[in-house]
Amino acid sequence: MITDVFWSEQLSPKSGLPISEQLPSSVDVAIVGSGYTGLSCARVLANAGMSVAVLDQNSIGSGASSRNGGMATPGLKQDIFKIKKVYGMKYAQEFWKSSVDAIDLIDAIIKEDKIECDWERNGHCSLAFKQSHFDGFSEYADWLEKEMGHNKLIVPKGKIREEIGTDSYYGGLSDELSGGLQPAKYVHGLAKAVADRGVVLCEHTRVDAVIENNGAFILKTKKGDLATKKVVIATNGYTDLMVPGLKPKVFSVGSYILVSEPLPLDLQNKLSPKRRMFYDSKWFINYFRLTSDGRMLWGGRNDLSTNLDLDESAAILKDEVCTIFPELHDYNFTHSWTGKLGITFDLMPHIGEINGIHYALGYGGHGLSIATYLGTELGLLMTGQKDRSPYQEISHQTMFFYRKNPWFLPFAAKYFRFLDWIS
Repeated sequence: MITDVFWSEQLSPKSGLPISEQLPSSVDVAIVGSGYTGLSCARVLANAGMSVAVLDQNSIGSGASSRNGGMATPGLKQDIFKIKKVYGMKYAQEFWKSSVDAIDLIDAIIKEDKIECDWERNGHCSLAFKQSHFDGFSEYADWLEKEMGHNKLIVPKGKIREEIGTDSYYGGLSDELSGGLQPAKYVHGLAKAVADRGVVLCEHTRVDAVIENNGAFILKTKKGDLATKKVVIATNGYTDLMVPGLKPKVFSVGSYILVSEPLPLDLQNKLSPKRRMFYDSKWFINYFRLTSDGRMLWGGRNDLSTNLDLDESAAILKDEVCTIFPELHDYNFTHSWTGKLGITFDLMPHIGEINGIHYALGYGGHGLSIATYLGTELGLLMTGQKDRSPYQEISHQTMFFYRKNPWFLPFAAKYFRFLDWIS
């Protein structure tokens, strides 16, 4: 078992990025974090004529942006009914529309910048893990069509084989809008696209401090200081204590993935006849899909921690996938890896500003689409091309008991497993 990211192995060794070995002395905007958020923001800023540097403590795109399942589906981490209850119908409609627009935005960026990342829009199917879960699908679909103008199709248990090659689920809810891609190729393509626009990419450049300097800022790194007019923090699940007051706004949760060897074409067609993206209805969610080269990718939350042993994770995930697809017992699973999600206490993404420093974070497992969208949105706000965003207007909830160590995750894991049991 290779305990490293499968996606990164598929990058061509000849497709290197133009990495700067030295920091520029100054830029208009310095972005910390080189995933979808930071690169999408840099894309907008560079298009507006600003000088931009993107800094990462590791290699470009090495965080969750190259480690996720590569699935873009409508919606946010927070339930749309809860969003409507807390923020009202107008905001609920804005948030839902933005999640749909985010998938179209990925499509537009890939086409405009000619990013080769195996992007396909074959839709997704959410799967009912229990009969009680399926019983709620009809009301949910009717409400989405009436209030959000969004169509989903109920798939009863008798027709589930049209979507997926198993009888383990009690039905499904399909959506034709969704898409999938190879995340490492996508983030690499974004990085190349912004570099072509003049953005300076700086790897292995940890920012130790951000110091305010007469209305501007100085970023302190071991490679020297960088003077900048504005700062964007785009670190999401990898946010640390660099900017005082930011860490309490987000905490990290681990997501784990297992991938198989390439499967025979007839088995691929049996397991996923429409090449959908899939996720189940559990609180402790599993998500899965076939990759473009015919491998089964299976992901899950395991115990919420970010440091579970990857061999142990592989054993847990293989047991899960083979329970759903017994045919896969006979095939090798080759790679096991993990990445960090950024979660907020209100389960909402946020655009904000703290001590004059801009940030966007809190995608809760929807980062492929929503991080691309919020990075773009933040860039549009900073350049005056937009004057508002719903993600900027909602309050950002924090909790008094959390400042830097999410000690509560083991208790949350037990609670979610309890909810799965009683639901």
